[in-house]
Amino acid sequence: MLYPKRYLITAALPYANGPLHIGHLAGAYLSADIYTRYLKLMGKDAVFICGSDEHGAAITLRAQKEGVNPQAIIDKYHTQFKANFEGMGIDFDYYDRTSSPEHHKNAADFFRTLYNKGVFEEKVTEQYYDTEANQFLADRYISGTCPNCSFDEAYGDQCENCGATLSPTELINPKSTLSGSRPELRETRHWFLPLQNYENFLREWLEQGTRNGTPHHDPETWKLHVIGQCKSWIDGGLQARAMTRDLQWGVDVPDDIPGSEGKKLYVWLDAPIGYISATQKWAQENESDWKPYWQSDDSALVHFIGKDNIVFHCIIFPALLEAHGDYNLPVNVPANQFMNLENKKISTSRNWAVWVGDYLEQFPNRPDEMRYALSRIMPETRDSEFTWKRFQDFNNNELVNSLGNFIQRVLVLTNKYYEGKVPAFDPDLDIIGALDSDDESFHDAEMLDLFDLLHEYGVHMRKYEFRAGLQRIMDLSARGNQLLQFNEPWKAIKKDPERVKVVMNAALQMVTALAVSMAPFLPFTSQKLKDLLNIQEQTGSDDLLSLMNKLAEGENILQDDHQVGKAEHLFSRISDEEIEEQVNRLKASEKQEESKAKVAPIQEPIDFEDFQKLDLRTGIVLTAEKVKKTKKLLKIQVDLGVEERTVVSGIAGFFEPEQLIGRQVVLVANLEPRKIKGIKSEGMILMAEDAAGTLNFVGADSEVLAGSRVK
Repeated sequence: MLYPKRYLITAALPYANGPLHIGHLAGAYLSADIYTRYLKLMGKDAVFICGSDEHGAAITLRAQKEGVNPQAIIDKYHTQFKANFEGMGIDFDYYDRTSSPEHHKNAADFFRTLYNKGVFEEKVTEQYYDTEANQFLADRYISGTCPNCSFDEAYGDQCENCGATLSPTELINPKSTLSGSRPELRETRHWFLPLQNYENFLREWLEQGTRNGTPHHDPETWKLHVIGQCKSWIDGGLQARAMTRDLQWGVDVPDDIPGSEGKKLYVWLDAPIGYISATQKWAQENESDWKPYWQSDDSALVHFIGKDNIVFHCIIFPALLEAHGDYNLPVNVPANQFMNLENKKISTSRNWAVWVGDYLEQFPNRPDEMRYALSRIMPETRDSEFTWKRFQDFNNNELVNSLGNFIQRVLVLTNKYYEGKVPAFDPDLDIIGALDSDDESFHDAEMLDLFDLLHEYGVHMRKYEFRAGLQRIMDLSARGNQLLQFNEPWKAIKKDPERVKVVMNAALQMVTALAVSMAPFLPFTSQKLKDLLNIQEQTGSDDLLSLMNKLAEGENILQDDHQVGKAEHLFSRISDEEIEEQVNRLKASEKQEESKAKVAPIQEPIDFEDFQKLDLRTGIVLTAEKVKKTKKLLKIQVDLGVEERTVVSGIAGFFEPEQLIGRQVVLVANLEPRKIKGIKSEGMILMAEDAAGTLNFVGADSEVLAGSRVK
């Protein structure tokens, strides 16, 4: 589709079970925002849609962990997402949530349509069941070792280490995330999407760019790693995939379908339909029609995602859309790769991340600085690396020293020499020879180069090459700095004032072009600069298109005598101390999380009276020996000062008997005696156990009198 009439841009629905970090921004949301802003600057009809993904097992797991209901979790993170996105300038036309009644109806209706068309296969399969929790386990309720990379914390649907798509039965040593026990397989009935029936359709659409023989998109514009991952998946043999789950939280399978009781829609059927639901709400609020964006051949649907979502947006969702028959397929899915942090993989479990909310709090009024840094290292075709040092260098060397410095000097000199007005110049006195031609003036040559740079910028933007697009903006800034350095207007103003007018007029045209073209990347700075240039009333939603048309016609962007404002600093330097603080915060937060992981969670509270019933006493180990015919048990004689006690303890795997002689221990002295392997055990020695199961003695820092009470 060469010339779409309208665009619908989506960004992957963020999963509402945890906060956003900068890896999320670099993965999908920033690139989608940049692309949409560019389209609008070019006068295109573009709608940017997103929303919180609020169903699935991970949300109920988070709710159980925090001791609240799932609604409290999704409300918390939905509100947080909206604030974070707004703070970073991610400008959705509509941001929805999949828990809304409208979306529940849409998703259920979509499922019903497929069911009535006979798309699904109904199967009885074996699924893992937790006998302790007394429920079937959805994919995310199961963890184990990945069969591909041996990562020991893979989930039942995907390995977050290598990105492989999995099924629960493929995991090595599976365990329930609810109880920690090994689940058992039991029979259950579900509806499956027979993906194997859509292999020919998917190959045609992905490899040839056609749909049922009709040209649909240019596959050459798709990223190689996207096509490669999809072909690998298809070549490996597509299998039927369950579209329903045994869950308590999610979209209900329509109750008019037999056997629907207790069944919920698979989250990867439910969530992408959220794009449709959000578009409908946007249209309703704007008194528009949503259908052309989803059902017209002259509309372009573009999904921005991270590489871990490729299979869902390029295999499963397109197959669902094709099966339904009433919706457009995406013309591109420009998935980004992953971004690492300080030479490590971003890990939410280890708290190794730069959280968006924290950044906005610690660097108020600096969202564009982070947008710039993430755009410079955007993982468009391969994994990239964010470090705080690079962030500082991008800000201080490129934004402050180059871009900000050029704009600052131009406005300062314009106010100093011309009272803030764009200087008019006599073209007959213009500087000849910029292109070694008597036919083209210096000013005309500069404007032609400006047009060429903006044209190259647009080519990259349309090809989703945002790093290269940003580089053209910085090339323009560098050219402006060269213009000033070469001509030195601060020196030439006295000897050749007419030459300075030409130079400053050209520089002001460049600054205006920067103000407009930087908007997709630096929206807050763009707005501030437009205000300084006093061009708000002269611009609209198609700023860049208007600017390009003027340059193409040989017109100036800013007219002679246009009044600009006083110069202001657009950026400020970031100190070494600020960067060091962020690195230290990052390391400290990881260390704190590691400490949490080393100990078991605190159990439910007890009454103080219950605690007072315990009689804890210090004692000295007199003798210790292994209990015959056992591997774990030791028979220990303990001196409590007023008496001696025999205790049987399961610590033989951690200590040799001779290591205990003379050691001070803490004993629960008022436990009912019990026989263990025929030996009467008269108490329990307190031990400290970390998450790995390693035991250590609990005792005083200095030796105290045997028999002393521990309080």
